[in-house]
Amino acid sequence: MSDRGSIVVRARHVWKSYDQGRVSVLQDASLEVRAGEVVALWGSSGSGKSTLLHLLGGLDTPDRGELSVCGLDPTLESNRLELRRRHLGFVFQLHNLIPDLTVEENIRIPALALGRPVAETAARVRDLATRVGLQHRLSHRIQDLSGGERQRTAICRALLNAPAVLLADEPTGSLDEATGDSVFALLRSLAQHDRITIILATHERRFAEACDRIVRVRDGRLLANL
Repeated sequence: MSDRGSIVVRARHVWKSYDQGRVSVLQDASLEVRAGEVVALWGSSGSGKSTLLHLLGGLDTPDRGELSVCGLDPTLESNRLELRRRHLGFVFQLHNLIPDLTVEENIRIPALALGRPVAETAARVRDLATRVGLQHRLSHRIQDLSGGERQRTAICRALLNAPAVLLADEPTGSLDEATGDSVFALLRSLAQHDRITIILATHERRFAEACDRIVRVRDGRLLANL
């Protein structure tokens, strides 16, 4: 775990485009996030906020610029596996769960890559499931869950290996208002309890305002912090 207040995520003068440069998505984006912060990337659809999360998570690479997450450069293939296994958790708008597996089996997936002991993993799964109110659903298949339950399962999966940084890309975007509110409150509670750094991409002002800091994203540019 990083010391609280130290910079754990940094982007410097990052540019990203597609279609051989004809579609500009990020322009000279710079960002610093300290350990324990909950930061909102707030902007409309297509503003570039999701692209920035993907770059920080090593899911894509920038055209130019520098990136650092937990002291590792996610543009390097040699670092990406280490980041995803030990330092980063991902929560997406679409939960990306495996429908034919149970809740418990989906949550356990990240532990397989680390070869964690079965008993230790089982205890961690039960603890997370209890904290998010899914303990009674562990043996149920994903296709039998509500949208909110699926997203809570995805959150547990993202937190299984106790990451230092959680990247959440519109995690409430596919949920109704009440369920979205509960999922966001859960993320904030877990972040505070586990001292996780969260970078949240959202188009909803009320969620952005509930974070520690707002970074406005518009037309591929990161504007002044709010």
